[in-house]
Amino acid sequence: MVADWNARLYLKFEDERTRPARDLVTQIPLEAAKRIVDLGCGPGNSTEILAGRYPEAEAIGIDTSPDMLAVARKRMPHTTFIEADVASYRLDEPADVILANAVLQWVPDHAVLFPHLISQLTPGGVLAVQMPDNLNEPTHVGMRAVAAQGPWADALADAAKARTILPSSAYYYDLLSVHAMQVDLWRTTYHHPLASPAAIVEWMKGTGLRPFLDPLDEAQKQDFLAAYEARLTQDYPPRADGRVLLAFPRLFLVARR
Repeated sequence: MVADWNARLYLKFEDERTRPARDLVTQIPLEAAKRIVDLGCGPGNSTEILAGRYPEAEAIGIDTSPDMLAVARKRMPHTTFIEADVASYRLDEPADVILANAVLQWVPDHAVLFPHLISQLTPGGVLAVQMPDNLNEPTHVGMRAVAAQGPWADALADAAKARTILPSSAYYYDLLSVHAMQVDLWRTTYHHPLASPAAIVEWMKGTGLRPFLDPLDEAQKQDFLAAYEARLTQDYPPRADGRVLLAFPRLFLVARR
C-alpha cells in the first residue's frame, strides 16, 4: 500500500503541475455554479483555481492524504476539505462541477467510476477530468526497467504492473457520451524545461515513483534512485541551454450531464 502523499515534494513543481488544472477549468462550459467539488484536491492548488472561476460557489475538496489536506486547509481556510476515497465517496447532494485533476489515473475500473461521477452532477452539471497519459514515456519505461533489473526486483514486482496504460480517447468518448449531452476531449503534451535529469527524479519522487520507493528501505531507495537517474541521463540529453526537456502527455475530458 502506498504511504501518505508528501505535499512538500509535490509542490516543488507547483507551477508545472497546476498548469493543466488551469487549462482544464477554463474549458468548463458553465458561466455560474452553486456547488463545486475537487476530487483528489491534493494541497489545494487545483481547488483554488476552480474556486477562482466560481467565487460564489460552495467549494469542497476531497482527498485521501492527511498531509495534502493539512496543506490545503492552510491554503484555503474557509473551504471544506474532506478525507475520503474518491473512488467510492458519494456526495450528500449533487454538484454543478466535479473536477478531477491528475487523480483518476490511480483509480481502477473507469467503466464504473465515470458513470458514478456523472450521476452525482446536477442536470447540466459538468465533470472535468485531466489524467497523465505518460506511462509510455521514458520516465516511466525507465522506472519499470530499473525495478525489474535490480536486487529489488521481487519487492517491486507489484509496483511495476500496478498501473496500466490509459484506454483510447474513443473509449472515453463512448463511455461518457451515453451519460452526457456534450463531451469534449483532447490530449496535450506539455514540455517542461528542467535543470537536469536529477530534477526529473525529484518531480517523479512526488508522484510516479511513489509505488516503487515505498517498499524499499533507505539504502535500497538511494541505490534505486541512482540507477534511475543514470537511466534518465541517457534518455534526456541536455538541450542547447543545458537543460533537459520533460515531455508530459495528458488526457483531458469534459462531459456535461
